[in-house]
Amino acid sequence: MSLQLIDSEVFGWSQESVLNLSRAFTESRILLTAAELDLFTLLAGKPLTAEVIANRIGADLRALRILLDALSAMGLLVKRDDCYQSEETAARLLSAESPDSVLPMVLHNATLWERWGQLSRTVGGPKAAQNAANKSLRSFIGAMHVIARPLAARIVSIIKPGNARKLLDIGGASGTYTIAFLRQAPQLKATLFDRLPVVEMAREVIASAGMTNRVTLVEGDFYQDPLPSGHDLAFVSAIIHQNTQAENVSLFRKGFDALEPGGRIVVRDHVLNVDRTQPKAGAIFAVNMLAGGGGGNSYTLDEINDAMAHAGFTKIQLIHPDERMDGLVEGFKPSP
Repeated sequence: MSLQLIDSEVFGWSQESVLNLSRAFTESRILLTAAELDLFTLLAGKPLTAEVIANRIGADLRALRILLDALSAMGLLVKRDDCYQSEETAARLLSAESPDSVLPMVLHNATLWERWGQLSRTVGGPKAAQNAANKSLRSFIGAMHVIARPLAARIVSIIKPGNARKLLDIGGASGTYTIAFLRQAPQLKATLFDRLPVVEMAREVIASAGMTNRVTLVEGDFYQDPLPSGHDLAFVSAIIHQNTQAENVSLFRKGFDALEPGGRIVVRDHVLNVDRTQPKAGAIFAVNMLAGGGGGNSYTLDEINDAMAHAGFTKIQLIHPDERMDGLVEGFKPSP
């Protein structure tokens, strides 16, 4: 039996199942952190606000809120009216005061975390970690391509580029979405804007797709530089979660300036509900941004709307609800 048959017929591996397995550690780490902070014991009684919890355990309020929302999305806490309480079964199994508690074993597993984090070095030697670091940018851009590849055509069909003539792909990475736009809109030409090392990677991908004559590659940093002007459609994919709200306002203003009057901007990202617990993937991803440092977060539709409106956009609306970072929000630059 071939390896391919073993994977597909016996274990049922697919691209999605492999990716799910590769990020399964995120929910595990959220649980371990909650256990180390003894949140389930604290919240086994009456519901408490994030402010009260932060004061009691000496936590950073913003970081704690993100963690509590993720725990609520996972079903380990119940969130009502901005108060949090341990879910009934979670309280029984994870409170230090419960006779059925498995908390000591969970805490033991938390002590194993650092050892498992060194497994590549243990197996591959000291060079393993350095090799991984050296490949980090290419790996990240490659990861974005892997995520975008099965989504891009569907995302573009929802966006409906219509009669747009000139696309600006802001932070366009390897060009996966640029290519998808061009394939669905034969009249369209595109500008891909990103940092120099990324632009060089995009050049290879776009050339292999036979799109070189329809794409202008522009090197720059959207945190520092203005965006190329003269476009009627701008696309911002999986960027706003790495920014603070103020940074998003600045980015949207640059996008606004890059568009012709009447032009449209479309943002693809996680779009959380009002209480920040759904979709689950978005609430957990907010913890990923917290762990990475900086001020990134998953944002609600109201927060995205506010940032776009501050930049000057109007007619802002959600055109696709978020399930797996496929939320789509559009806005327009007013015509004179």
